[in-house]
Amino acid sequence: MTSGIILINKPKGISSNTAVNIVKHAVGAKKCGHLGTLDLEGEGLLPVTVNSATKLFDYFLQKDKTYITTFVFGFETDTLDLAGRVIKEKETNVTLDDVKKAAQKLVGKQNQMPPLYSAKKVNGQVAYKSARSGQQIELHPKEIEIYSIKVLREIEKNTFEFEISCSSGTYIRSVCRDMAYLMSTYGSMHCILRTRCGVFDLKDAFSLEDVKNGHYTLIPCDTLFDYDKIYLSEVDTQKVLNGQLISVKKDGLFKVYGSEFLGVGESQNGLLKLKLRLF
Repeated sequence: MTSGIILINKPKGISSNTAVNIVKHAVGAKKCGHLGTLDLEGEGLLPVTVNSATKLFDYFLQKDKTYITTFVFGFETDTLDLAGRVIKEKETNVTLDDVKKAAQKLVGKQNQMPPLYSAKKVNGQVAYKSARSGQQIELHPKEIEIYSIKVLREIEKNTFEFEISCSSGTYIRSVCRDMAYLMSTYGSMHCILRTRCGVFDLKDAFSLEDVKNGHYTLIPCDTLFDYDKIYLSEVDTQKVLNGQLISVKKDGLFKVYGSEFLGVGESQNGLLKLKLRLF
């Protein structure tokens, strides 16, 4: 099995790691990972990395995301979604105009407090595991950026559908909470679908059943980088793989090839080294 990325349409009800393990077994890979967790109840685009493509995680860590989500206003749960226990309620009747005004106030850079129940690590422990065991955990806000919030439709009273484009690390459940507070009420996320992750789009994703049946596309790692190519001799290939610098004519970032794609190289003052090794 070669290396690359398989785009998965993750169903709700299974963890991202479970989906990764299903792909790993189905394709016979030595190792697999993913490029951004989706919550248990979240569904949609999950890029799964296969073999050496797992090294792409840090490269994709800061990639932007787009979601379709539904918020319900009038109550808040301890998990900020419908899987949790209601802890706050308020009789409310928010209008479409109220929601549009509140949504626009959330566009831009801001410090966002993550949900108590999340996969975020606090003092080396996963937050949701600590919360479920009754431990007191101290969360800290993190700077995120929301690029746009489109109110797609009013589904029913106090229930609205949105498209949200945001930076990596943004919690959509927290967006729901914060939007509700701006309207002097409470809110909980009803559902969430990730449609974009960096350069990847949900329309190109495959179901887990597709992958089990051998129907999928393995995206080559080199197609993810928009850099010029550099081809190395066998001697220079061994040098860069051993961490040595080699002479090249230009400076900048390059896709580096030997007999196959080696990774991303960076040249400074005419000396090239591998910045991201994928071979």
